[in-house]
Amino acid sequence: MSVPTKETIKRRTIADMKELGVYKTQYGRIIDLYSGLVHQFLRLNQKFEDEGMQYESFTAAGGAKKSPIVATLESLRKDILAYSNQLCLNPKSLESVTVEDKNKKSTLASILGEMSD
Repeated sequence: MSVPTKETIKRRTIADMKELGVYKTQYGRIIDLYSGLVHQFLRLNQKFEDEGMQYESFTAAGGAKKSPIVATLESLRKDILAYSNQLCLNPKSLESVTVEDKNKKSTLASILGEMSD
């Protein structure tokens, strides 16, 4: 599986946000950060799979601990979730946002339009 580039992820994120009605150009930096995190996560996940998905590594004392790549993947996953909440890219965060309908006229505009007819 090929990992999409950061720019591809960024374009898809913007397209998704536009489709959901939550995109604003002012979100550029946070979208860039989010795209970078998703790209890192996908690359590390691919590496984890390619290397046999070894979940644990062994310490010098003979004990087992979570492998560093798994800890990094978990941390990235949590960060991605936090950013996706901020960007309204998941159902839970989208529920709490009022999306503006650009085609809908305000009540005042509707009344003024009727008066001019």
